[in-house]
Amino acid sequence: MAGDPMAAIRILLADDHPVLRDGVCALIGTQPDMQIVAEAANGFEAVDRYTELRPDVALMDLQMPGMNGLAAIEAIRKVDPGARIVVLTTYSGDAQVLKALKAGAAAYLLKSALRNEMIGAIRSVHVGRRHIQTEVAHSIAEHAADESLNAREIEILRLIAEGDPNKAIALKMSLAEDTIKAHIRNIFTKLYVSDRTHAVTTAVRRGIIEL
Repeated sequence: MAGDPMAAIRILLADDHPVLRDGVCALIGTQPDMQIVAEAANGFEAVDRYTELRPDVALMDLQMPGMNGLAAIEAIRKVDPGARIVVLTTYSGDAQVLKALKAGAAAYLLKSALRNEMIGAIRSVHVGRRHIQTEVAHSIAEHAADESLNAREIEILRLIAEGDPNKAIALKMSLAEDTIKAHIRNIFTKLYVSDRTHAVTTAVRRGIIEL
């Protein structure tokens, strides 16, 4: 029966911003078939609350202190492989989306769409369906045919982002400087960029690396 707490969708909300949590709680509070059963301000708390309460759906921010959302999703899915998790984030980058889905998220929403899509996403995930916001789906489709960066190229990108010149990167990775230069040329080709700064900003925007 609608409004019966026993029948309500029990929700865990994990986000490090109290104002955002208050807004989500207020929105969910208007739904007679949903209730927030716990809140968490970081990934560690999210895993603890999930393990303790086993909610029907978890709402998970990706950028949180201590343990981030991706790590928390992976940890929760180890505790409960059937966990139903909705990502709430400001990041629409295709690589970030794919990481979250691979970790076990069933839905991916930008925080700008919470008012319009969150309730529907919760209901979809609760009955076993996926929900990918249209804007996010377009981001995935835009780069679907692109060649992915490998682990070594991503590590080189991280070191470039830290400001390391090629010689320092070569020393840190125990590789020849010419090898590093060849990897950087490959990175530029895969990201459709022509310089180091553009490579870093593109990788950050797409969620390939974090600063």
